[in-house]
Amino acid sequence: MAGLKAFAAAAFLSLVAALPAVAQTPPAESIQIGLSTDAVSITAGFSGADLTIFGSLENADPLVARQGRYDVIVVLEGPPRPVVVRRKDRVLGVWINLESETFENVPVSYSVASTRPLQDVTDPNSYKQLSLGASNLYMKPADVTDSPATIEEFTAALRDRKTATGLYSENVGGVQFLSQNLFRATVRLAPNVPVGTHKARAFLFKSGMFIKESSAQLEIRKSGFEQSIFRVAHDYSFLYGVFAVSLAMLTGWLGRLIFRKD
Repeated sequence: MAGLKAFAAAAFLSLVAALPAVAQTPPAESIQIGLSTDAVSITAGFSGADLTIFGSLENADPLVARQGRYDVIVVLEGPPRPVVVRRKDRVLGVWINLESETFENVPVSYSVASTRPLQDVTDPNSYKQLSLGASNLYMKPADVTDSPATIEEFTAALRDRKTATGLYSENVGGVQFLSQNLFRATVRLAPNVPVGTHKARAFLFKSGMFIKESSAQLEIRKSGFEQSIFRVAHDYSFLYGVFAVSLAMLTGWLGRLIFRKD
């Protein structure tokens, strides 16, 4: 009986040893970003600047990193606001606004930095699904009853206007890997960058496939005398309006006294 038990135990151990080892799934790659500052102060003489964002890849595959098959796209997106786009037409020799389209929650600014040209990172459908890139931002019209052709026309005009003023920009090669895991991104702050809470977002791609996203917030505010006026205008709008009108009247009266002809 004891011999039978020993034989059964030995057979069980042999069977367990013969089973293939269960392969452990390596942890998925992820991405993290950090800002050197969480607030940027600008003055009336602000002429634009470059903002540097640092980031790292976690659980990166060394072989994929050496082959350069990781791509990173970093976006600095301004606060969303409603925007009205108007179209001028010539009527009786005068240019006047005839048609307009209102869009809801449009990012006031949108700066992109990437390791390579966007068309070389992934396919256009991925950008549309992620709403990544100025040309893929979904701009919701306030009046959905307008024809798709009209909405598309005004949407294209809005993107062109934002690009022409520097609020929408793209920096190809603006993301550089400092090592296999660390990278640095440079995004552009336009001279007319809006104040408010901006959102920095980093998208990680592996061989053209989207892997992970990370985000951080940045506050852009006015400083000095401009900030004081900005605060008073928003917190005490009625008094500020009365003061502005009174100042304009006083300036006009003084100008009349100085430049009048006797």
